[in-house]
Amino acid sequence: MAEETWNRVDGQVRAGSIVQAGSVGELHVHQAAVRDAAVPCQLPPALAHFEDRIDERARVLAAFAEAPDGGGPLVVALSGMGGIGKTALGFELARALLAHCPDGALHVDLDDLRRDGAVETADALGDLLRSLDPDARPEPELRGRARQYWTATQGRRLVVVVDNARSGAELRPLLPASAASVVIVASHGPLYDLDGVRLVDLPLGPLAPEDAVNLLRRIVIDDRSAVDRLAADPESAAELARRCAGLPAALYVAGRWIRRHKRRELRRLVEELTAELDREGVPVVEAVWDAAYASLGPVEARLYRLLPHHPAPVVDDHVAAALLDTDPDRAAAALDELDTAGLLERRPDGLGLHALLRGHALRRAERTPGAAAEAAEARRRLVRWYRRQAGRADLVAAGPRLTVSAPAAGAPAPEAVPDLEFPDARAALRWLEDERLALYGCVRIAAEDGLDEEAVALCEALWTHFLDHRHYADVIEAFGHGVAAAVRAERLAATVRMRCQLARPLWEQRRYAEAAEELRLAVNGARLLGDSDEARKLRASAVEFRGKLASVRGDWAAAVPDFEAAREEHRAIGNTYGAMLQTYLLGRAAVALGELPRAVDLLSEAHTTANALGRERMIARTGFELGGALRAAGRGAEAVHLYEAALTAARERRSAGDELRVLEALMALSEEAGDTVGAAGYRAAVEALRGPDGDGVAPIA
Repeated sequence: MAEETWNRVDGQVRAGSIVQAGSVGELHVHQAAVRDAAVPCQLPPALAHFEDRIDERARVLAAFAEAPDGGGPLVVALSGMGGIGKTALGFELARALLAHCPDGALHVDLDDLRRDGAVETADALGDLLRSLDPDARPEPELRGRARQYWTATQGRRLVVVVDNARSGAELRPLLPASAASVVIVASHGPLYDLDGVRLVDLPLGPLAPEDAVNLLRRIVIDDRSAVDRLAADPESAAELARRCAGLPAALYVAGRWIRRHKRRELRRLVEELTAELDREGVPVVEAVWDAAYASLGPVEARLYRLLPHHPAPVVDDHVAAALLDTDPDRAAAALDELDTAGLLERRPDGLGLHALLRGHALRRAERTPGAAAEAAEARRRLVRWYRRQAGRADLVAAGPRLTVSAPAAGAPAPEAVPDLEFPDARAALRWLEDERLALYGCVRIAAEDGLDEEAVALCEALWTHFLDHRHYADVIEAFGHGVAAAVRAERLAATVRMRCQLARPLWEQRRYAEAAEELRLAVNGARLLGDSDEARKLRASAVEFRGKLASVRGDWAAAVPDFEAAREEHRAIGNTYGAMLQTYLLGRAAVALGELPRAVDLLSEAHTTANALGRERMIARTGFELGGALRAAGRGAEAVHLYEAALTAARERRSAGDELRVLEALMALSEEAGDTVGAAGYRAAVEALRGPDGDGVAPIA
């Protein structure tokens, strides 16, 4: 939902409550209780201007007041053309129901998660689960996340607002498992496939002429000049409202237009709008937005034309600065100007460009000489800025590691835009997750625009993030672009690296044949790299990946020669970290093959080396595997402190897969030791991550 709309509020304000009358029969007002800060409320601030929709509100409140006879939540389906007011009405309804739904309000925009027309439902569920519990560890697959979501919402009284649904099939997995909840969904057309739910279907039409004029008055109520002009010329006010065709989004921009041009008579403003409409022959809403665009300064107009190229729903000062090639303060002023002109959407997480306005901005660019070159330069700056920040974040999060791209510190980026600060690994990983839509979108832009070096570098920077956050559709697409970019650039080392990175998400999605083919090509290519230290390190990495695929498929005997060959390469060039990693993998193989004394020796060596190197991720993983080997060898007491340290590390990284497997090991160890209380505690934590059916999160190898 992104259009602005408003509703008439008739009544009086008492103790902070707004009372609406009209066609609502009986209304009881209760003072809202102080809400727990932990309860999610993802609703933007209430609009000062809201007109009409009284009947719709009354229908929803009456339907919600009816005691449910079981089944799922009440579904309120708002439908209508863009600009009709679905967004604001949905949020207004949510606020009205929030007093009856004390467990909070959630919001998800499906267009943010749409790939080639299809919604990544697993990502939507992951976002909802993390909104309910910031510490939630969503499972990697859709089925598991759906079960977690049903468990998390069972018995709760929630309001869930779902934006931009295209079908009931997209909505169904997001319905909470509680008849006491309500879901408000907005779509451009009716959702015909919602059989079997308690449904209030609310198709929205344009505002009536009187209501449209009233809305204009409410928008300018705090501007005496604008109020006087509307009162002095009611015919022109009615004509302006008519030209906006009763669309709240258009009326809102028109109201801002009246406020902006304080010295122009209303009749002249209507004439200018009419002339614009007649000259351009575009729909009414387009004419209003064209008029708002015409009032912008040159920098603001350029930013508006460039914003459609930002691949994420929210834009901040640094992103705007990269698009404009200016400093963040000037970019912030330009964003403020666009917001004032009514050309930005206020979302719960910041400012963005609504889909309709995105199209309008692109059409304005088509009419602007030189706009194509302007956009190409802006896209290049944006990709390079994100590439540099992602590389820096990855370096903070993971430390130095094997890469084939130029160091992040030397990566080109707009000079006017400062780097972000990443004080620690947690902050860096959080930024990578928060910006994932922009980062994966920049990989697509780089691939489309022939920025091959940037495409490869972005993929490399996203590798560590992927290890803890499995957004499979995005990462497979991105690493596929990385392979293609490296091939186009005829960079053999980069091609080998990209094929290895693509293989892992493929095999984790059980696409083993595709992963094997990528690794066959990677290993063959690595043989042609020469004998430099970097070439040998990359060759060892490709062989290691091939061994990992064999281990994932259960063929540990085939994996061992690859791990041994990779270790010898690393030792030959003095790469202590690489040799330690292969020793760790050989230790895991020894456990799988039942060679426990050898496994303990190998994993002890790997754990000692990881500690000496200060590599936190590998300290935790070697410690966990060493604990498992000790436990299998009948030395469980020695494993406890290793498991506990691994659990702490997994939780700090918010790695759901690692946390689950450590909890399971601690539970088993407690049971073996006869510690029923400890085992029960670990079992509860495991079930909270797994869901009630017992399917687990895939561990991270």
